Amino acid sequence: MPEISSNFIHDIIDSDLESGREDHVHTRFPPEPNGYLHIGSAKAIYINCFTAKKYGGKFNLRYDDTNPSKEDTEYVDSIYEDLTWLGAIPDGGVFYGSDYFDDCYRYAELLIENGLAYVCDLSAEEMREYRGTLTEPGRESPYRNRSVEENLDLFRRMRNGEFPDGSKTLRAKIDMSSPNMNMRDPAIYRIVRAHHHRQGDKWCIYPLYDFAHPIQDATEGITHSLCSIEFENHRPLYDWVVNSIGFEKKPHQYEFARLNVTYTVMSKRYLRYLVENGLVDGWDDPRMPTLCGMRRRGYTPDAIFEFVRRAGIAKAYSLVDYELLEYCIREELNRTAPRRIAVLDPIKVRITNYPEDKTEYFELPNHPGNPDMGKRKVPFTSELYIDRDDFSDNPPPKFFRMKPGAEVRLMGAYIVKCNEVIKDENGNIKEILCTADIETGCGNPTDGRKVKGTIHWLSAAHAEDVRVMHYDKLFTIKNVSDIPEDKTYNDYLNPDSVSELTNAKIEPNIDRTSGAKYQFVRLGYYVSDSKNPDTFNRIVSLKDSYKPE
Repeated sequence: MPEISSNFIHDIIDSDLESGREDHVHTRFPPEPNGYLHIGSAKAIYINCFTAKKYGGKFNLRYDDTNPSKEDTEYVDSIYEDLTWLGAIPDGGVFYGSDYFDDCYRYAELLIENGLAYVCDLSAEEMREYRGTLTEPGRESPYRNRSVEENLDLFRRMRNGEFPDGSKTLRAKIDMSSPNMNMRDPAIYRIVRAHHHRQGDKWCIYPLYDFAHPIQDATEGITHSLCSIEFENHRPLYDWVVNSIGFEKKPHQYEFARLNVTYTVMSKRYLRYLVENGLVDGWDDPRMPTLCGMRRRGYTPDAIFEFVRRAGIAKAYSLVDYELLEYCIREELNRTAPRRIAVLDPIKVRITNYPEDKTEYFELPNHPGNPDMGKRKVPFTSELYIDRDDFSDNPPPKFFRMKPGAEVRLMGAYIVKCNEVIKDENGNIKEILCTADIETGCGNPTDGRKVKGTIHWLSAAHAEDVRVMHYDKLFTIKNVSDIPEDKTYNDYLNPDSVSELTNAKIEPNIDRTSGAKYQFVRLGYYVSDSKNPDTFNRIVSLKDSYKPE
C-alpha cells in the first residue's frame, strides 16, 4: 500500500470520528463507463481507496451508468482492470448505478407525493431561459404548480413511454430565486430511449447524476462522499436529496481539487475523439494519459501513486508538472530495473587483431548498485555494433568516445583504438576498424595510461533485432486551459510525439515478455510492448534536469 499523506480530508474524518458523528469510514469511486480511466482518475482512486484503508474502512466501486447513450461494457471491463492493476481492490463491493433505478423511481414518486417534485413540459432551451443568470433570479415554470395527482400520472406515463424524448422532465421543486443555480428546480429525470448495457430496454426514463448519486451513497452506507471540486456547488442539492427523501444515515460530500497535469488533456470526450479518428493507437497508446496507456508505456502503480502523493491533496487549483510524473517512475526504475545493452542506431566495428572464429563472454552486473541482482554473461566477438552517436570522425572538443586515432573503453571489456573508417561512395560509414588491447580485458592498462571514454557495444553475431519506440508529450502547449478561443486541442497536437527506430539491436539476455522493464545502459528505461514482443517502448529518459520541490 502506498504511503498515505495526511490532508484536509483526513482532518475532517478525524474530527467526525472523534465527535462520534461517524464510527467508521466507507468511501466509493463512481466512474462513468463512457471511456477509459486516466491519470486524473488515479487521484480520485488514491483518495477514496487508500483513505478507507488508512481508517480500516471499506471502499466501493460503483459504476455511474445512468447515461446509456454513451456507456459500454468495454469501458466497464477496462475500469475494473485498471483498479485491480493499481491494487485498489473494492473490498466494499462492486455496484452499478443502474442497480438502483427501481429505488430512484420509487423515491422520485415519494418526492412528488410530498409536493417536492413536478413534471415540466419546458424544452431544454426554455429551461435555460427560465433559469436566470448568476445575477438575476430564475422564473418559475408554468407547470410548477401541477397537482400531486397530475404529476404522478404524467410521471408514470413518462415511464410507460407515452411521450417523446426530451418532451418532459421531472424537476425538483426547490427555489428558483436561489443564488446557487443548481438549486433552481433542477431536472432529476429525463426521457431517453436508449438501450442500456445492463438494463436493456426496461427503462425509457433515467435519473440524472445529481439525483441518483446521493441515493446510491445513502443506500450503500457511504460515510464520506469524496469528489472533485467542480461538484462543490452541487453539494446543497446532494444534501437536499438526502434530507428530502429522509435517509436515516446521511452521507456527506467533500470536494478536492482535480489533478491537472501540464501538456495533458483529461477530457474523455476528446480522448475518445483521438481514438475514434485514428490519431492515436487506441486508448492504450503510450502517449495517452489513460491508465492503460501508461501501463503500456511502462509506468507502475507505485510511481503513479507517488506522483499523486507528491502533487498533494488540497482544494485549490494547481497545475502539476508532467516532469514530476517522469521523475517518480525514473526514481523507481533506477532502483529496480535490470541493466541491459541496446544499440539503437548501429554501426559496425571490426576488431582486426581478434580471431574471427572466437567468442568469449564478459560478466556484467545486472544492476551496479545492487549486487544481489547478480551478473550475466555478454558475448564478445570480432564484429561488434556501437551506437552511431558514440563515434565521430570530426569530433568536437572534449569528445571522449570513439574517434580516429584514439582509444576508448568498451564497457566491461577491452580498450580499443580506432585505426580506420571505411565509407561507401556516398560517404556513409560502412565499418570502423579497430585494434584491441587484449591484455586489458576488463581491467586497466598496465602502463598506467588513462582512457576517459566508455561506450556500450554488442556482438554482431549475437545481437537481436528489435523495434524501439520513443514517445514525447502528446501536446505542445503546457497548460491546455490557455488555448485561445479561436483554436482547438487539435492545433496543439505534437507532430513529433512518436518516433520509430526499426534497426535497433539488443543483447540476447532480454526477456521480451509483455511488461518486462530494463534500463538500456546510457540510453533510458524501456518496457516490452504489450501488443508486440518485438517492440520496446521508452518509458522515460535516463536523466533529466527536473528537481522536485
